[in-house]
Amino acid sequence: MRIDLHCHSTASDGTDTPAELVRNAAAAGLDVVALTDHDTTRGYAEATAALPEGLTLVTGAELSCRVDGVSLHMLAYLFDPEEPALLAERELVRDDRVPRAQGMVARLNALGVPVTWEQVERIAAGGSVGRPHVATALVELGVVPTVSDAFTEEWLAYGGRAYVEKHETDPFEAIRLVKGAGGVTVFAHPAAAKRGRTVPESVIAELAAAGLDGVEVDHMDHDADARTRLRGLAKDLGLLVTGSSDYHGSRKTVALGAHTTDPEVYGEITRRATGAFPVPGTGGA
Repeated sequence: MRIDLHCHSTASDGTDTPAELVRNAAAAGLDVVALTDHDTTRGYAEATAALPEGLTLVTGAELSCRVDGVSLHMLAYLFDPEEPALLAERELVRDDRVPRAQGMVARLNALGVPVTWEQVERIAAGGSVGRPHVATALVELGVVPTVSDAFTEEWLAYGGRAYVEKHETDPFEAIRLVKGAGGVTVFAHPAAAKRGRTVPESVIAELAAAGLDGVEVDHMDHDADARTRLRGLAKDLGLLVTGSSDYHGSRKTVALGAHTTDPEVYGEITRRATGAFPVPGTGGA
């Protein structure tokens, strides 16, 4: 089985619609794909309706979190999307994305960059707006050559000239909320230092003690040394190890299935989840 547990659609900052994502996942030879848009579940219905035969959909989300001043992302799988407490927290985070993005536009304008909020809205196309949409606007204007080049201290990286903070969930609270909704939690790309500051291993140990289920190890932003270190840490802490593409369509160069999760780990994730179940494809529209 080929299993990719971290993918994005136009419901947040990917460029594939949810329907296109599942069709492309099947064409890439995947057996299981997870839809993990940022702080939203809006893509579930479309992805499920279009799910090709032979492909299983895992519903999830990538939750924006912060601890000790460091931003981090928590992958949540197979939770009940209507559970009130987790739903309220997701809406709080998502609603803060708009004024945050507008603040980044204002800072860029002050730096002499003629980006407009209308341009960012057009790029987001109704999705959960985030820094990648602002970064795409910078690419359109010729300010930077690629989206990745916008995530530097000169522009949109944490602490950068145009960076603006947003509401982010305490990760210990995120674990509690996801578990309360019957879901499973995996710390996304915990050693992705090029994205900004990362938390120390002591914090991962504290998260494990609080009920964290796993860590995403095989990821494009982790070099060989980081993967070896994280595997050892996961073993010591009794955490599951996952691998994923973190696919964003044409917004990033990584392909679907570039990194995958072991079928036994996937099986354990599904065994632990009680809020929702994987959706088998029956031949979508």
